[in-house]
Amino acid sequence: MNDKRITIATVIGARPQFIKAAVVSRALRELHPDKREVIIHTGQHYDANMSDVFFDELDIPKPGYHLGIGGGTHGQNTGRMLEGIEQVLLNERPDWVLVYGDTDSTLAGALAATKLHIPVAHVEAGLRSYNRRMPEEINRVLTDHVASLLLTPTATATRNLHSEGIPFERVVEVGDVMYDAALFYKDKAKKPAGVTDDSPFVLATIHRAENTDDTSRLRAIVQALNEIAQETCVVLPLHPRTRSRATAMGLDLGSITVLDPVGYLEMLWLLQNCEVVVTDSGGLQKEAYFFGKPCVITRDQTEWVELVESGWNVLVGAANPSDIIQRTSDFIPPVTSPTIFGDGHAGERVASLLVSGT
Repeated sequence: MNDKRITIATVIGARPQFIKAAVVSRALRELHPDKREVIIHTGQHYDANMSDVFFDELDIPKPGYHLGIGGGTHGQNTGRMLEGIEQVLLNERPDWVLVYGDTDSTLAGALAATKLHIPVAHVEAGLRSYNRRMPEEINRVLTDHVASLLLTPTATATRNLHSEGIPFERVVEVGDVMYDAALFYKDKAKKPAGVTDDSPFVLATIHRAENTDDTSRLRAIVQALNEIAQETCVVLPLHPRTRSRATAMGLDLGSITVLDPVGYLEMLWLLQNCEVVVTDSGGLQKEAYFFGKPCVITRDQTEWVELVESGWNVLVGAANPSDIIQRTSDFIPPVTSPTIFGDGHAGERVASLLVSGT
């Protein structure tokens, strides 16, 4: 591949993917400026606060293609994305299709490329929660098993792939590009407009379907956050879908400081300045760890098992509000942090592997 110009088609559609793509795109531009990257934005996150602001503040090149697909069911979205991405790949004929994480956009990009016999590189390969009811688990498993190059963030992820029989030569442990992003952007963090004082606060997020689609779980989380907020400020950047579900259920968020969705730099400020994180997000579990914050996870399983095993995160589920309240109050992580996510140069390794064709 080194004797011809390489084209890499990057498929993204959700906020965490924008952040990861910012890291690798910057490495490609700086280290391999003669290579061409074509960004395909599926539109999975389609309002300005959930999408456009990330491209602006993270200096991500504007997408060459915007498919405008979002708002449907998992099946509808994946099917429409598959059709749209396939047409772009037929036009562009890239050498690689690069996908990130575990969204519908990830799976659609991987399937479209595989059916056209274009090699797929999967960043954040090998994660497993072993809960097949999670759509993210299905997406990541299927993507891993069609990918040509599996780029893992941790040793556990690498072991997961080897245990599933994926050939060793297809798996490369590069570290976590989200750690790269946290190191690069942390000094650019900015305070969200909705945070009006400097008192201690708990940072919370709720967006995962297992919680938002289950009335009892969402009610338990909101009840817990309201009770915590009686003693300590709770800041909740609220996903539009979660807001809609809470409104439909008549849930009272009155004691909680609710923000509109925030950009990445604002989220970094919240992470750096909060006391503790309460979340069902996969990415935020890691980012809390990057900034030394204890993290209470309102899920029954997590794909980031290393953080639970190391004592930095704790799983509490969402069945009992009192469990969430107690662990938010008394959870104390270890004094030291193990090295789990690499050295902050994962993006450079990803870029070099794509260029070299290994």
